[in-house]
Amino acid sequence: MQAYYKKYILNFKRPSGTSRGVLTTKETWFLKITDGNKVGYGECGILRSLSIDDRPDYEEKLQWVCNNINLGETMLWEELKEFPSIQIGVEMAFRSLKAKNPFEIFPSEFTDGKAAIPINGLIWMGEKAFMKSQIQEKIQAGFDCIKMKIGAIDFETELELLKYIRTEFSSEEIELRVDANGAFKPTEALEKLKRLSEYQLHSIEQPIKQGQWEQMRVLCEKTPLPIALDEELIGVFDVTKKKELLQTIKPQYIILKPSLIGGFKGTQEWIDLAEEQHIGWWITSALESNVGLSAISQFTYTKYSKMPQGLGTGSLYTNNIESPLEVAKGNIQYNPAKSWEFNF
Repeated sequence: MQAYYKKYILNFKRPSGTSRGVLTTKETWFLKITDGNKVGYGECGILRSLSIDDRPDYEEKLQWVCNNINLGETMLWEELKEFPSIQIGVEMAFRSLKAKNPFEIFPSEFTDGKAAIPINGLIWMGEKAFMKSQIQEKIQAGFDCIKMKIGAIDFETELELLKYIRTEFSSEEIELRVDANGAFKPTEALEKLKRLSEYQLHSIEQPIKQGQWEQMRVLCEKTPLPIALDEELIGVFDVTKKKELLQTIKPQYIILKPSLIGGFKGTQEWIDLAEEQHIGWWITSALESNVGLSAISQFTYTKYSKMPQGLGTGSLYTNNIESPLEVAKGNIQYNPAKSWEFNF
């Protein structure tokens, strides 16, 4: 068995803003395993400045994986605890190697093209007019769940945008989620949540920066609208620590980005713990190429969640990998009649 890796730079169609800054490119790394005439592909979708494995020895670790590929999936996964985006790349590549089709690693009605996954439409930050045009675009495209990034422009302007949506559409027609990416100060968060709750929101993601368990616990206890933890889960590797986090903070929801939390195995650990404590969850991409997005979508389908998932990021790039993934009427689907155009 041999393994290789390759860096790939994805270019955004337009600069995409969050409260952490504006993205114009996204770096990712592909992993390839060969065994005789069989081949398997994975994607290590590191998200710089957010991934816990954004560290100087990242490429060195990828080389180590290639040099030690014969250790096998289980041992490599354990050795890569501090490199969750490489963990998922390894999981994908080994599943791909064993699969009938290297790009269909969780075969189901989804990969057969017979079922789709409901997803949210994503509204990036920017000028009011730009955000408004995105909202109109998503609604026209058939999305009935919209997620809006907040926390970077003026809060009053953000409230106006929410009011605009609610004037046009009731909460029965359009489900609204907002994502603050930790932008609120703990001292002002509750007041902001009260004002946001006037617009019948489904939830808010990560209102304050991660790592403030006590402040987040109080917020989750007093909040007038459901809170979903996102960045909070990053870097929590140990199952006991995961359990402690959920028992301490008691969030209403958790958001699972497999590339940031230890791949499919790490995600399943969070799902099991959340369900034990009656905490809701959904899965989202972390801006992977279509290679990773497809694998994460396939995995997500096998969990049979009825909630809209955060998997609509494939169309953000000018140079994404051509794939059978399609977004239509607020769903992501896999069209097996279309081919992959992936050269590695």
